[in-house]
Amino acid sequence: MRSRAKVLFPGIAVSFIVAATAQFLAEHYATPAMLMALLLGIAVSFLGEEGRTVPGVAFSARTLLRLGVALLGVRVSMMVLAGLGVPLIFLTAGGVVATIFFGLWVARFFGQEWRFALLTAGSVAICGASAAMAIAAILPRDKSSEQRLIFTVMGVTVLSTIAMILYPILAGSLQFDHIQAGVFLGGTIHDVAQVVGAGFSISEETGDTATLVKLIRVSMLAPVVLVASLFIRARIEAPAEGRQPPLLPGFVIGFIALAALNSLALIPPVVADFLSACSRWLLLIAIAAVGMKSNLKQVLSVGGAAIGLLVTETVFIAGLILLGILLLT
Repeated sequence: MRSRAKVLFPGIAVSFIVAATAQFLAEHYATPAMLMALLLGIAVSFLGEEGRTVPGVAFSARTLLRLGVALLGVRVSMMVLAGLGVPLIFLTAGGVVATIFFGLWVARFFGQEWRFALLTAGSVAICGASAAMAIAAILPRDKSSEQRLIFTVMGVTVLSTIAMILYPILAGSLQFDHIQAGVFLGGTIHDVAQVVGAGFSISEETGDTATLVKLIRVSMLAPVVLVASLFIRARIEAPAEGRQPPLLPGFVIGFIALAALNSLALIPPVVADFLSACSRWLLLIAIAAVGMKSNLKQVLSVGGAAIGLLVTETVFIAGLILLGILLLT
């Protein structure tokens, strides 16, 4: 283990430095930390291509990513979510499922295959960059895997930031009360941080409701990844060496276990807060490492059709949740 740690340390260290720099810039210049980590990682991509840092960067981009996703489970509490009411819970969960199926269906019109459709639709439907990284971890890998992930993270982060600015204005123009506005913001904006920012920019009550609704979408991560894993296992041929995707990825088991423990109030709040912070830092380090493993030219070659698909999925979930609010409230 000591020799293994010695090999991995340089790459993990530079990934952490990039993540810490991104966090500093995010706090001082009001920019999304995930996006900053990705862009800074791309700027020093040579560290993921050659030298002593390569093994640690690869470890950060894969293993630390999965650990970070597993720890997201401490954010989920079924007892708290139940306070929102059954109709709005079904609206939020239904919006997640409908957006994923819509993305898989509409992708053909943009010339995109199912891997990219599932990645973008899942990230838009659930929780932005975190969902993208979780789904990417179960998708069959090919030469374009990392480019698709980077493009998706960049795209949903930018769209989420735009939504954070525009959606509160839209909610105000429609004269939504704090419940309606909270459901709209929490049910449509991609990333958790932007949901919180948008909600509390209206009022404290709206912010609380938006965060609650967003947690419903986060709680959908485990079942979506599980179903996707089963689909991939059933439909994709095993590689030449005979290995198949795992029936239930370990990080999904960890997510479910932590969510169950938190729902049963078996995790003290101080521990839950600590694990949630660890999850955020692990994901930040992982996305910095993904950036270091990327080739910007290949990322940009994804093209306008991919951008169109991501925007279409974003508009779809916004319209669906908006219609549901108008019908149910």
